[in-house]
Amino acid sequence: MCTNYTPSARDQLVAMRLGFDHLPPGDWPPEVFPGYEAPLVLANDADAAGAARCVLARFGLTPRWSRDAQHAREISRHTLNARSETVAEKPSFRGPWRERHYALAPMQNFYEPCWEASAPSGKSMRWRLAQANGEAFAAAALWERWTDGGSGEIVTSFSLLTVNADAHPLLRRMHRPGDEKRSLVIIAPADYPAWLHATPEQAQALLRCPPAELLVGEPAPIVRKAAPRPLAKTQDLWR
Repeated sequence: MCTNYTPSARDQLVAMRLGFDHLPPGDWPPEVFPGYEAPLVLANDADAAGAARCVLARFGLTPRWSRDAQHAREISRHTLNARSETVAEKPSFRGPWRERHYALAPMQNFYEPCWEASAPSGKSMRWRLAQANGEAFAAAALWERWTDGGSGEIVTSFSLLTVNADAHPLLRRMHRPGDEKRSLVIIAPADYPAWLHATPEQAQALLRCPPAELLVGEPAPIVRKAAPRPLAKTQDLWR
């Protein structure tokens, strides 16, 4: 399960040749967590020939049937990832899946917890996973649009699609011992148009675990800033 990643920067998005003409006007954070906005590439509604558009969307899919803002927030905490095996059946995802709301989430890397060296603390260490060649990549995503009945705000949101990774030499080292291992789906650049304009059957065929040689990983613990020390009294400086 991926809950945190580094989105592509503006210059990287242009270099990735994702098929859109304009970048969204707003900024996005250097790291994306649940509820944050990030760049997302969607098929252009007005052009079925392969054109795309880039928008800012909220991480954590908000189902169209969410009752209000509070209900939307509660549900979106559980829709960060969509399992490829059940995406066509689950209430939160089956509508967008059937309507072919396929998207690309451009990123530099993503983070997963590794428990290999947890003893004796029993805590995991955050690992950074990225392409071995150091280039940015695009993960398969599913988007949805919801209108807040209270404010009238139109919210575009998304989930990252995942597949089983029990046999992957790197990804099987992530998550708690005994838990099923999952992976994001990395879409090859040559398949960007095919993914964005796929039928549900074609989309399922593209949901594959990344090749073993594609990804590398390294520890990336979160560095927490220490609280500032109080200034010493003048007389203390001379003792």
